[in-house]
Formats: sequence, C-alpha cells, structure tokens
Amino acid sequence: MRHGLFRSALQLAVWSRLYSSNSLTMAPVDMAKKFDYLVIGAGSGGMASARRAVEFGAKCAIIEHGAIGGTCVNVGCVPKKVMYNAAVHQEYIHEHKYYGFNIDGSVAFNWRKIKESRDNYVHRLNGIYARNMEKDNIEYVSGHAEFVDNHTVSVSGEQYTADNILIACGGRPSHPNIPGQELGIDSDGFFALEDLPKKTVVVGAGYIAVELTGILNALGSDVSLLIRKDKVLRNFDSTMSEEATQALQSSGVNLLKNTQIKKVVRNIETGLLDIETTSGQLGGVDCLIWAIGRVPNTDQLNLKSTGVELDKSGHIVVDKYQNTAVDGVYALGDVCGKYLLTPVAIAAGRKLSHRLFNNETELMLDYEGLFPTVVFSHPPIGTIGLTEEEAVHRYGDENVKIYKSKFVNLYYGVADNKPKTTMKLICLKPTEKVVGLHMIGMGCDEILQGFAVAIGMGATKADFDKTIAIHPTAGEELVTMR
Repeated sequence: MRHGLFRSALQLAVWSRLYSSNSLTMAPVDMAKKFDYLVIGAGSGGMASARRAVEFGAKCAIIEHGAIGGTCVNVGCVPKKVMYNAAVHQEYIHEHKYYGFNIDGSVAFNWRKIKESRDNYVHRLNGIYARNMEKDNIEYVSGHAEFVDNHTVSVSGEQYTADNILIACGGRPSHPNIPGQELGIDSDGFFALEDLPKKTVVVGAGYIAVELTGILNALGSDVSLLIRKDKVLRNFDSTMSEEATQALQSSGVNLLKNTQIKKVVRNIETGLLDIETTSGQLGGVDCLIWAIGRVPNTDQLNLKSTGVELDKSGHIVVDKYQNTAVDGVYALGDVCGKYLLTPVAIAAGRKLSHRLFNNETELMLDYEGLFPTVVFSHPPIGTIGLTEEEAVHRYGDENVKIYKSKFVNLYYGVADNKPKTTMKLICLKPTEKVVGLHMIGMGCDEILQGFAVAIGMGATKADFDKTIAIHPTAGEELVTMR
C-alpha cells in the first residue's frame, strides 16, 4: 500500500513556480512535512532501520522510487536463490540413476514456469514489506528523492524534512565503456529474461558472474565466462578461488581467461550478437551479461546541495557510526561500498536506530568483525574471516597455521562422478584461535552459519576438536581435522 500527499492543481502550479530547478536551494520549514527520521531507500538496510526507529517512538517516512525491498528482494539474493535451487534440481536429476531411480527419456525444463513462480513469490514479499510499513505507521513516499539542503529533500515537488536522514538507496550494475555495450544486459536484466538463452556470454569474475554462470550452465545454456585474469573470485581465499575456477571448467563452462571484450555488434541476418574479444571472436550469442561490478546510486540525489562527501567512486564517506560529513545525515549499505551484504546493512541499520533513538550512543556495527558469506556457485562456497593471504600479511607466516581437508561427500559415494569438498581453517598461534574458515562443496552454504557463531565467540582449534562430530556429515570434517 502506498501513501502520498496530494494537493490541488493550483497548489502544484504555485510550487512549480516557486521551487523550479533553478531556485530549489532552501525549502521553507513550514512548507515541508516534518519527520523524526527520513529514510531514502526501501531496501533491507533502510527498512530495518526505519522499523527499529519506530519501536523507539520515532515518526518515520521511507522514500523509494523502485520496488519495495530493494536489490535483495527484487533483483538479488531472493530471486537468485530461487534460480539456484532450480539449477540444483537439474543437477540432482542427473544423479537419480545412482540412487535407483529410472527416469525414461529427457526431463523438460520450463524457464517460464519457474520465472512465473519466482516473480509471484517476489511480489508477495513486496506486499509483506508494504503491510509492515503500514502496520508500523511508517509513511511511504513513492518517488525519486533529491536533496534541497542538508535536511530537506524533494520528491515530485513535495518537500520533506527531518533532523535525521538516512541514505540507504543502494547501487546498480555497471556497464563497460565499449562499442555495443548496450546490446548486453546485467544482473537486473537476467531476471527479466523470458526464456533460457541458448548461447550465453557472461563477463566478470566476481560472485555475481560465477553464480549466474552456474545457474545458466546447469539449466542447459551454452555458457562462456570471460575473465580478465586467470581465476574467478580473486578476492576470496586462494584455495577457494582455485577450486571454484576448476569447478567451472569441469562443469562444461567455456572459461576464457585473460580475456576482455573489444566490441559487440548485432548480426543483421541472424539477429544474434557477434562479440570481438582479445582472445578471438564469439558468434551466434543470444544473451550477453555484464557482471563486472556495481556503482552506488548517489548521482541522482543532488548531493552537491549538501555537505555530504563522496569518494572517487561515488560512494558516500562515513565513519564507524555511519555518520556522513553532515550532522544528522547518515548512510549505510551498498551506497557506502563496503561489505555489500544484506545482513550487514540490516545490522548496521538497526544499530544506527538504537544509537539515534534509544540513547545507545556508542552502539555501532564493527566492520572489522567477522562477516560470514556464501557464494551460490556450483558447488557453493561458505567463508568467514581472514583468508590465508590476509592472515599471513597481518600476523606473519610463522604465526599462522593452516588446516585443510579434501574429501568426497558421502552423497557421491555411489555415483560415478566424485567432486571433492575442500575445507580450510586459518588459525593464529599460539592459541590456534580460528580467524578464518573457508569451504567449497555440497552443503557448505548451510554448514557455515553455526560455525560462524563459534568463530565470532573466539573459538580455538581445540574447541573445534573437543566437539563431538555428527556422523556421517560433511560438517564433521571441521571438528576432526588434523
């Protein structure tokens, strides 16, 4: 349900003359609707912060120009996981025969069916978010926010002001500056595809590129992945990067290393794309996906009318308390460019509201803490804490001990194909405190959460060792390493 403010045509005409783009510098306080807390962005972080502020009695409004729920709900984590689940089903089908199931003939996959189901699920989530705002008496303002001054924003000619303003408007996928780049889509466009592409080219080496490549490949598209260097996920632990790269190649993905696109053109006769790369020509492509990074949504906020500072990439500069350079203006989530994870934004948003509206003046999210994260690749990756390289750089090689295990999950014990699971513990001497855990393999996405609690509490390798194993599971390997 959307709430807005409506005025007569005469009033709107007067506002238009008084506050044109040439004179919009300061809104009269008596003409701007006043709130305790004004949140720009109805994504996970902004929504969490607003709802927590309301619990402490704050009068709140949320401004959003897109779909409620932000990137995660609409074109990120949620629909991505649905598509990942579909891909996993396809992989299981190939292994049914090892478990005694005889599936005669081919099993047809209907992309449009899962897209419809996925989109309906996302729409239900949009409705839940809207109802939660209504229940919490948060005013929802639909439209694009532009700052007028440090504490006033304009939305479609209406003025809103607050002593506390949170900028949590997220980011969007970036595109390269090359001829024909507009012929490709990005991760947002992936969720708009009406059919499974026959031949796909994905560009990028980060987790979005790896995840989309895995999904499309498993579901039957002929996928080429183009990466600038020789491995994917280069910011992850080197073992995970190497294993993920090998898994992509073993799955049938055409991995083109040390490759960049020079030009993209549409073939007039076929309607398909011809892609010129530094490694040669790729023709007959019906879907090109850019997954080369994201940029913050700060360029349309008119931040030049404020004292808010940006870094060279356009991200908002904040301190450890989410404070910008302007008193009473805060920012968090993807718009800050650090730890682009939904649960991190949610935690930061809630802590900010506790600080602002519940007198917990020193509360803040420790960005030097341990943030668990998962890559829904094939197989999935779970990771938390320092990589081996980071630990050695910070503490010295002589003060770091590595435990590693590589094994075949029992699930594949009866199968002809036997992909390996790799698990790795990074420990700091002399106590062997576990400062990093990294794993790739079946079930690693679900295994990580519980171990993240232990590592966050400062568990040592000895604590792991004295924990009784659950047999037979993959997770027991983490408490039986030698």
